[in-house]
Amino acid sequence: MMTIEINLLPWREEERARRTKRFALAMALSAVIGLGAGYGSILYLDQRLADQQQRHQLITARMTELDRDIRAVSQYEEQAASLKRQIEVFERLQVGRPQTVHVFNALVDSLEEGVYYSKLDRQGDQLRLSGLAEDNRRVSDQLRQLEASSVFDVPVLSQVESAANELRSFNLSVNQHMPVGENADGIEGTEAP
Repeated sequence: MMTIEINLLPWREEERARRTKRFALAMALSAVIGLGAGYGSILYLDQRLADQQQRHQLITARMTELDRDIRAVSQYEEQAASLKRQIEVFERLQVGRPQTVHVFNALVDSLEEGVYYSKLDRQGDQLRLSGLAEDNRRVSDQLRQLEASSVFDVPVLSQVESAANELRSFNLSVNQHMPVGENADGIEGTEAP
């Protein structure tokens, strides 16, 4: 019999070299694809991060504007409240002007002959009057005149003393009020038809 010997060693080495080359090529290709995918992912995430930072900057800018607007509105509200308080003061003063004139007119109208006022203090609706009278009877008459006035309540006499030149000094207090039937302007009210 005859034996044929075939040497397969070079063929195996060529096949192994081819497989090694193919494997190296596949590994290189996988590495390139992996690097490309990684680089693409990094670019995508960087773009997302840049977009997010841009949105954050926009939101921060809007919040700054809103804070500025809120401060401005708060200042406007404070100014409006201040103006409202000033208007209320002006209205009270406007209402009080005719009332003060009315009080002085009532004081003049109720003044008895021989009675002189030397001092007048006003706190709210209470008047404190100091003055001189020729005698005690005139002080009593003055108290009755004030009580009869539609502008004053019952006066309270706190002190009567003898003064120089046979005059009597007196101190009294009386509450004032707007007479019924008169409005804030001191004009008698008229009923609607």
